[in-house]
Amino acid sequence: MNSYIIVTNNPLVIEHYRDSQIIIEQTYLSVLEKVRDYIHLGHKLLTHPLAGSVKPNQNPFRTVLISRSSTSLDFNSLSLIENAIEVANKMISEHQTPSWGEEVRKDFQFVDKSHIDSAMRNI
Repeated sequence: MNSYIIVTNNPLVIEHYRDSQIIIEQTYLSVLEKVRDYIHLGHKLLTHPLAGSVKPNQNPFRTVLISRSSTSLDFNSLSLIENAIEVANKMISEHQTPSWGEEVRKDFQFVDKSHIDSAMRNI
């Protein structure tokens, strides 16, 4: 059994990791908020919530890995996710994500998935 849970809104990640435990969200921000909910339940971040060089208001896709097991509240994970939500909210409110065409959306899905693929090799 995997030691992680995937929280994502990326269809490419959902398809590729369909045999893993996946929580599917609708938006970039809802992914971060769901991760925060799980951290409050004692799960820990396994990947940084703002990984990569593409800004939250540019790439509409986000995938975050959290621990499958839960223990006590991890304040480092909580601080990271709260800061990520704050940054994402600020960037999205200042500059809405463009209505990208399908090819660009697929590119962003690929970029997000490549970060998770790399993290998976290290777990």
